[in-house]
Amino acid sequence: MERTVTEYIQMCEWDTARFFIFSDNVFGNLIYYSHLLPLVVSLLFGLFLFLKNRKLLATKWFFVTTILLSAWLFFDLILWASERPDLIMFFWSLVNMIEPMIYAGVLFFMYAFIDGKDLSFNKKLLVFVMLLPTVILASTSFNLASYDLTNCWREVIEGPLPYYSYAVEIVFALWILVLGMERFVKFHTPADKKKVALITIGAVFFLLSFAMGNVVGSLLVDWVMGQYGLFGIPVFMAMLSYLIVKYQAFNVKLIATQMLVVAIWVLTLAILFVRRIENVQIIVLITLFLFTILGYHLIKSVKREVSLREQLQVANEGQADLLHIINHQIKGYMTKARYVLDALINDPDYGPVSETAKPLVKEGYDSVTEGVNFVQDFLTASNIERGTFTYNMESLDLKEVVEKVAVGQKENATQKGLSFDLAIKEGDYNMKGDKGQLGQAARNLIDNSIKYTPTGGLKVNLERQADKILFTVKDTGVGISEELKPKLFTKGGRDKDSQKININSTGFGLAFVKGVAEAHKGRVWAESPGAGKGATFYMELPLN
Repeated sequence: MERTVTEYIQMCEWDTARFFIFSDNVFGNLIYYSHLLPLVVSLLFGLFLFLKNRKLLATKWFFVTTILLSAWLFFDLILWASERPDLIMFFWSLVNMIEPMIYAGVLFFMYAFIDGKDLSFNKKLLVFVMLLPTVILASTSFNLASYDLTNCWREVIEGPLPYYSYAVEIVFALWILVLGMERFVKFHTPADKKKVALITIGAVFFLLSFAMGNVVGSLLVDWVMGQYGLFGIPVFMAMLSYLIVKYQAFNVKLIATQMLVVAIWVLTLAILFVRRIENVQIIVLITLFLFTILGYHLIKSVKREVSLREQLQVANEGQADLLHIINHQIKGYMTKARYVLDALINDPDYGPVSETAKPLVKEGYDSVTEGVNFVQDFLTASNIERGTFTYNMESLDLKEVVEKVAVGQKENATQKGLSFDLAIKEGDYNMKGDKGQLGQAARNLIDNSIKYTPTGGLKVNLERQADKILFTVKDTGVGISEELKPKLFTKGGRDKDSQKININSTGFGLAFVKGVAEAHKGRVWAESPGAGKGATFYMELPLN
């Protein structure tokens, strides 16, 4: 006589699941810990970073991926706890459908993090086509063929579709690895290479941990062993979160501290879901070990911060006096001298300057003008660094700002015998910012390339990239030495050859650009194949 589902449930003594996930059917001792810890950690980190910067494409895709991962973990836990075949079949099909989507989410995140833009249409189409069978066939026998009620294991019999999903996941994982390797080779600065290497390692190991929790269990039919792979997910999610904070224009110290507090809170909460006392002891020891490491770094960071603040306060008091003297005394004297020399050259009321004296007066005027510009660059860079510079934020069209700057800079380049090409792609360049300071930042980047390009020319570009604007200046100049790269955008940042090429180099122009870009929640960087091989300067600004 054929038994009913109810009779099988009674015969196997299956427990009734409460709130979908709590029941005695969960026979693995650490299943709740292995699922709920990464679920909460991933969701909290993803939501936290998304709320910190909703317009950043990398945080959007990271958040989407954490939602998919959290859904997968919750649905998988239902499979462990539920006694109802209909629920198991339903959520098992969802688990199989969501799995490859998580890999796709990591792929989209990698492009957004490394390149700062979304995948091209053709690549998106390819991802969509690869995922389409897993969605369309999710509720068919190709996914789940049947349900075995005879062995009390509450297992379904899978069809061929999950193996197709595993193949898709392998393709996405290899795609991510190749992307990271390509960008590592392409980028020239050590900082960019380090960024790519770390994010690739974090993403690959996250996917390996995730694969341990599903693919290994499915292939070896050992679901308990497979779940232990999930323990690595919180570690690598925390790593990816920290890298987003570090490289995507966040306040690193503040948010990193907040993330440490969140991690400690989650680790403590997760102990509640360990079912056996001997396992609790193990988990507490692991948690205490992590607490010790995190607490040590937190205390060390706070002590360093306090010490730096004390030193900075003393330095700022002296610097404030010095800046006051420079601004009100030295700058004032030089400006008056400039007006006097300008009047001698251009004002007929003072009579004609002799032909013999005219070159000297003109040289004096140019020299004082350079001095005034030097002082202004120094004061502006110092005020930006101290956080006392005030920006006048208003709606503007960056295209108009760049076009206006390019007119004057093209004349300077032409006088030096350099070619000057301006290319602005079609698009909307409306944003909120300080028109004067953004114009000066663009002028400084172009002027820097003109001064350090003996022959050849410049190519200035402006383009939209998703939710960002990218301004670039590419030159055929002297390039950037390895010595100069780390201090290029710092105040007074020069190497031993800078003043040989440009005797009027202040070393503050690029520091000013960096300050302006960061004040607008953007970033600047430079790439160069090496000394004598030209350079490309980038200023990336978000659309508000």
